[in-house]
Amino acid sequence: MTRFLVVLTDVRPLDGVVRNERTMPERRRQVVSASSRAAADRIAAAFMALGMVRAGRQRVKVIAVGRRYGSC
Repeated sequence: MTRFLVVLTDVRPLDGVVRNERTMPERRRQVVSASSRAAADRIAAAFMALGMVRAGRQRVKVIAVGRRYGSC
C-alpha cells in the first residue's frame, strides 16, 4: 500500500549552487502522513493557504512512500 508524506519546508536561497535535495535537503517545518493521495492533496491544499507558502518563503511537497502491491 502506498502512503504519502506531505512536507512543509523552508525555501533555501540559491547561492549560486545547484539545489540537490539528497545532499543538502531543505529544513522541514512540518511532516504529515496520509494514507491516500486524495487525503495528501487536501492536506497540501491547506498548507498552501498559509501566508509563508503564498509569499514564497516555504514550499509544500507531496512524496509517495512505499509501493502499492496487487493492483496494476
